[in-house]
Amino acid sequence: MKFIQTEIKLRSRPRGFHIITDEILESIELSSIKIGMLNIFLKHTSASLSITENYEKEVRDDMENLMNELCDGKNYYTHTYEGDDDMPAHAKSSLLGASLNIPITNGRLNLGTWQGICLGEHRDRATQRSIVLTASGI
Repeated sequence: MKFIQTEIKLRSRPRGFHIITDEILESIELSSIKIGMLNIFLKHTSASLSITENYEKEVRDDMENLMNELCDGKNYYTHTYEGDDDMPAHAKSSLLGASLNIPITNGRLNLGTWQGICLGEHRDRATQRSIVLTASGI
């Protein structure tokens, strides 16, 4: 069994959904793994990870609109220490999640044709985001 782990920092991005597949692939060498898994773990509570459409930007725009409709502007939020986007960002992160598991087949991520790894940035003024990549397999 082989194990590979690295931690990367993603540049700051504006609020919204952003495809980060290429940044992930440039950061970890998977060619020695014939069959395995890549775990991607985001070390933050105000952003999220998901698999989504990797071609049409409108899908990511629609995801942002949906999350805003579900989570923004709720008058019952009490956790607002860092601004109006504080609690909505935590709610969106909890709904979508902070980790992904993707199969590795013959040294490549086994994603569908239109699937991409997506960072959901839920803060208005976000900083760099840290991600731990852990690949394992044979």
